[in-house]
Amino acid sequence: MPKSEKTPLSFEAITKRFDETELPEVDAVVGIQTGGRIPAILCAYRLKCPLYMLPIHFRDDSNKPEFDEPIIFSEDFSRPPEGQRVLLVDDVSVSGSTLDAARNLLGDQYASIQTLVLKGKGDVVLFPEIKGCVAWPWL
Repeated sequence: MPKSEKTPLSFEAITKRFDETELPEVDAVVGIQTGGRIPAILCAYRLKCPLYMLPIHFRDDSNKPEFDEPIIFSEDFSRPPEGQRVLLVDDVSVSGSTLDAARNLLGDQYASIQTLVLKGKGDVVLFPEIKGCVAWPWL
C-alpha cells in the first residue's frame, strides 16, 4: 500500500494520545520488537517503569504475515522479575497472535499481563478509530 493511502500519525499525535489515555498501573513494560519498540519506549517513559523487549516477529511493514506464526528471533532477552504486573506493548494487533505468543513466552509467573496497542485489538487501544494502515513517524 502506498504511503499516501495510509493514515499519517505524528509523534505529537501519538504522545498526546498517551497523555489522554488512562494507562493501567503496572511494574514493567514489555515491548514487542520490532514494531512495538518505539510505542513501548514512549509508554515506559510515561509510566516511569523499566522497559524490556521481546524479540518476536510476525508481520512485515505492510502488515502482511511473513511467517505461518509469530517467531522468536533470539533467545537472548531479559524478562521482568516474577510477580510483577506487566504491560505488553505493540504497534498493531490484527489477529492477536503476536500478543498471544508473547504471553506464552512470558509464562504465568506474573501477577498480571495486560496489552496496549496503538491500533487493533488489545486491552488498551490508543487509536481505535483507525481501521486501515498507518504511516508511522518512525518508518
